[in-house]
Amino acid sequence: MALLIECPDCKYRSAETTLVCRCGCRLKKHSGRVFWIEYYADGRRRRERVGTNRALAKTRLEKVLVARAEDRLLDKNKNVKHTLGELCSWYLQLPEVKAKSSWSRDKGATVHIRRILGESTRVSDLGLGQVSRYQERRLSELSPRRREKRVAPATVNRELACLKTLLNKAVRHGRIDSNPARDAPLLPENNVRERVLSQAEFEGLLSQCPSHIAPLVLTAYYLPMRKAEILKLTWAEVDLESRFIRLPGRMTKTRKPRLIPVHPRVLEVLKGLPRGLHTKRVFLKDGEPFEEFRHSFRTACQEAGIADFTFHDLRHCAINNLRLAGNDYFKIMAISGHRTTSVFKRYNLVTEEELSHVQWHDQARNRGWMDTYMDTRQIERGHGDPVTP
Repeated sequence: MALLIECPDCKYRSAETTLVCRCGCRLKKHSGRVFWIEYYADGRRRRERVGTNRALAKTRLEKVLVARAEDRLLDKNKNVKHTLGELCSWYLQLPEVKAKSSWSRDKGATVHIRRILGESTRVSDLGLGQVSRYQERRLSELSPRRREKRVAPATVNRELACLKTLLNKAVRHGRIDSNPARDAPLLPENNVRERVLSQAEFEGLLSQCPSHIAPLVLTAYYLPMRKAEILKLTWAEVDLESRFIRLPGRMTKTRKPRLIPVHPRVLEVLKGLPRGLHTKRVFLKDGEPFEEFRHSFRTACQEAGIADFTFHDLRHCAINNLRLAGNDYFKIMAISGHRTTSVFKRYNLVTEEELSHVQWHDQARNRGWMDTYMDTRQIERGHGDPVTP
């Protein structure tokens, strides 16, 4: 009963304690070594390939020993049976996954998982080393959306999260025994946006927007709604009489319905929008719904002289404007749909202009601390009369 190591070069299997293979390969530090287990059952010697993870191989050997001692049938290692390609296809067809609003993002993540980790790679061969190399390779690749910039750590983390979720579901459904990527660490992220527009900057941007996206930009600046929530908004969700937008749970990211009061300026624009003949959508281009306007918005920002600004940053502006207007956090979170204060705080940016108008406690009493101190000293020395603050 022992653990064996398969040499990456000559494929010879030797005891785990072997430091150098007979072909001269140093096994102890080689990242491509594969672990096998060896045991006897029914009077016959058996060997079973586990994968590159030593801990999993050791756990598998212990299970085999327990099963043999209890005179039970020895179950096969399910991680050896399935490949990443098979599990990716199976995962994307699950009803609960297909119902996700982020299904297309998961599908894109599985494309990179298959491409880099390998379509035919077995789950037993997946380990922390392979995951680490996946992260390194993705970080070195250019992003198709970021204009010659490399893939961001946040993108790689979303893909790794998809891989972990995929493997966890496979464990729960009994397709594999364990998730070898469970303990893979995520990359550190620094993606907090710190850009909000002043009123003058916003008016300049609005004046440069084409007629079909100007109402979108205005709505996003005053109402903390996400891009998809605005684009897919229908007249059935807009209550012009009570001045509310009522988003059903199917339209929100958190799957919770939301009630959004409408800013007077947005209300005026909504009342003037034409209705489509064959669609219930609110925002149209030439009478038809549209899904993408990234290029038009980027061009408008350039013409307005606004750099490093995205459409989602308008959501930051809306939340910041509600805070500056004196609304409490509970009201703003109810409007924006944030469920935790930790995420909500990422959208609140205290600008330098705000800090320059900070109020001081002793200024509110119209007396400086030095004046108060000097009056006290004079009273102690017997000079002057007490001054009631």
